[in-house]
Amino acid sequence: MQKITDQEFIELWKSHGGNAKKLAETTGLDHRGILRRRRGLEVKYGESLVAANPKVGISTKPSTARKDLGILNGTVIVFSDAHFWPGIHTTAFKGLLWAISEFKPHAVINAGDAFDGASISMYPRIGWDSTPSVIQELKACDIALGEIEDTAKKVRSNTQLIWTLGNHDARFENRLAANAPQYEFVKGFSLKDHFPAWHPCWACWPTENTIVKHRWKGGVHATHNNTVNAGVSMVTGHLHSLKVTPFDDYNGTRYGVDTGTLADPSGPQFENYLELSPTNWRSGFAILTFHDGNLLWPELVHTWSENKIEFRGKIHDV
Repeated sequence: MQKITDQEFIELWKSHGGNAKKLAETTGLDHRGILRRRRGLEVKYGESLVAANPKVGISTKPSTARKDLGILNGTVIVFSDAHFWPGIHTTAFKGLLWAISEFKPHAVINAGDAFDGASISMYPRIGWDSTPSVIQELKACDIALGEIEDTAKKVRSNTQLIWTLGNHDARFENRLAANAPQYEFVKGFSLKDHFPAWHPCWACWPTENTIVKHRWKGGVHATHNNTVNAGVSMVTGHLHSLKVTPFDDYNGTRYGVDTGTLADPSGPQFENYLELSPTNWRSGFAILTFHDGNLLWPELVHTWSENKIEFRGKIHDV
């Protein structure tokens, strides 16, 4: 049998309407082998090969390939560590919707940990604390991310929605992989399946000189160490600190950015395991502006007080 190249397979998949059974009949290839190759090509090329009936059957793995945006001039808004909780819309979240409407970004990047996974954490329960169930958290994420989607599409129909997966997001599949491995690839057993509007990846490159991902270096000097060691501007979440650290060398100026947390640092997601200790955390997000492919000084939006945000030296009601 003649070998089918990757590009030939992709074209055959599309011409057969994503129907693996029909493709198997046409080519003589093994049905399960077709499904395995399809998943492998999605990871390899970062391209979604949609199935004929996406509501049943095989689930696609989140693409681990980098996502390139190729932005020359325009704005990207990056938020992270929302840890969405049932019934809570924080001031930073409201500020995010305001910023999307105000700046009409080319892309909105969720830099990880939108899903908290409190009830499926690797850590033991603290006392008799009560946390939302997985389905309650998924619903909270669906509501909040849905509002972001609607706002973004309303102001710019082609706004890209990107999700660079975080360690808390990974709890969803990690628990299933550890306890129900037989259900791998069944639709619904991947976090991606529940949020099809968001492109999942480990890292997103708005330009060749700027990368957004959930985390890399740790500690109080993380933003400095990230950009020094990466050789490009690096925008991360995870540490909740909300700050910009510039760094200069012979190649010019680049930036390490921590996007803070979209959650309230004193919210129910954190109160027990922090034991009410003080934190060097701030609630907000980052706005990245690009000119001729270069990142201008990153700007931060910070929660000032309830329903008020601080941005560019002014207080805005949200």
